Amino acid sequence: MTMKSPYRIIYCLNQFFGGLGGEDKADHPPCIFDGPRGPAIMLQQRFPEMQVVKTVVFGDNYIAGKTDVAVAEVLALLKNSIDFNGADAPHLLLAGPAFLAGRYGIGCAAICKAVQEEFGLPAVTAMHPDNPAVAEYRKEVLIGVAEKDVMGMEEGLQRMLALGKKLIHHLPLVPEEDNYILQGRRQNYFAEKSGAERALEMLLHKITGLPYQTEYVMPSFDRVPPAAPLVDLSQARIALVTSGGIVPRGNPDRIESASASHFGTYAIKDVAALTPEGYQSIHGGYDPTYANQDPNRVLPLDVVRELLQEKVFGSLHPYYYATVGNATSVAKARDFGRDIGQRLLADGVQAVILTST
Repeated sequence: MTMKSPYRIIYCLNQFFGGLGGEDKADHPPCIFDGPRGPAIMLQQRFPEMQVVKTVVFGDNYIAGKTDVAVAEVLALLKNSIDFNGADAPHLLLAGPAFLAGRYGIGCAAICKAVQEEFGLPAVTAMHPDNPAVAEYRKEVLIGVAEKDVMGMEEGLQRMLALGKKLIHHLPLVPEEDNYILQGRRQNYFAEKSGAERALEMLLHKITGLPYQTEYVMPSFDRVPPAAPLVDLSQARIALVTSGGIVPRGNPDRIESASASHFGTYAIKDVAALTPEGYQSIHGGYDPTYANQDPNRVLPLDVVRELLQEKVFGSLHPYYYATVGNATSVAKARDFGRDIGQRLLADGVQAVILTST
């Protein structure tokens, strides 16, 4: 199917690809420009049927740190500059590709989701499957598969455009052909063979080394080899980390009770034990009654202090790290672990007591 007039596109980019600057502009609030910028220029040059009418640019830190506020600002910019009901209304919004950049991915996906809901406008982004935004938004936003870095820019643009055209023309998506991140939707159909017959065929193909395609792809989780044991515990510096949601009372960092988007860092240098007056559980996946009565049940600072007095280990790190594991995506948890681990290594920590629920 072809269109008599060009496809009118809104394009979304972060501050780097939008030409505002690097990390020094990562806190820049959303702004809007007429015509294409950055990768949108390449898109329009390679595909003349595309007309980028507006480019939205946002700072990575700004949109990842206060997503709701930033997205509301993007929607306001679009409402004030585009007539979505007029003859020149846009056909599609594209964002990215965000590759493996987590903040960028969150911004792209959040804007796509909001624009779909607010204006009924088809929206597509692209990113690497390990981007943290995938786990959070894949069920609501169409995400094309992109490479890890900018070397895959042209391929990512082509993929977004192909998916976008299908949305515009209400064409069915074909997972085996369209190379997008599966959204977990199931579709009923009439098969020529029964489930038992299909299962036996797959088993025989697997046994004999023939190619086969499972009908239900299972998630693949990393297997991390354990670290080597401590040589001398009595000289070791130990840190406390928890996914059990124990935070200072009032939850100053506003960590979510489920699907946590961040973790908190809290000083315990002068804290002998956690008290119910000073600490609480904000975890939404278990009954917090007993944890709130005695937060040390989840984060055992009291016992650790006793062991320190007995010189079982050398020293205690003056901060603990906390988040919530309830429904938190594997990608997010991996990012938390990497960030916390880097901080602990930089501070000379040799071992961690990691508590959950």
